[in-house]
Amino acid sequence: MSEQTLYLIPLNTQKKIDVWQQKFPADKKQSAILYALKLVQADNQGWLPEAALNAVAHYLDLPRITVYEVASFYSQFELKPVGKHVLSVCTNVSCMLNGAESMVAHFKKRLNIGLGETTLDGLITLKPVECLAACQEAPMLQYREKNHACLTPDKIDHLLAELT
Repeated sequence: MSEQTLYLIPLNTQKKIDVWQQKFPADKKQSAILYALKLVQADNQGWLPEAALNAVAHYLDLPRITVYEVASFYSQFELKPVGKHVLSVCTNVSCMLNGAESMVAHFKKRLNIGLGETTLDGLITLKPVECLAACQEAPMLQYREKNHACLTPDKIDHLLAELT
């Protein structure tokens, strides 16, 4: 990754990270990475530019690669700009066997975007995710940490009406 401009973690976010970090032994500071990334992402319009990742690494006194590995591994972190609303659609086997492909096709038709894309107005990003750990309710999506289970075209239309 190339160097970018300096990113300053807001003071109120630093305080929250500090409180979280105190829950772990001093030699386990990497335990605060997930929480720190979540907070910094919320401060930055829902995504983590390289400068923000570097700031988290610096603040936690960890190698940058350690923070990059966490941010790139977990699907809850965005490494490029996303829409105001991120709809995480499960594309794993259980969901696919239960109709996720037709639900994705319905989203594509309604939003005029594909998986991993954002609507032209910047309102909605349709994000594929590997698993949402709710196979019994497939097909499903997650929006703002809330699961929307047993998707149907009608349920999708209702959700999109609420978001637009």
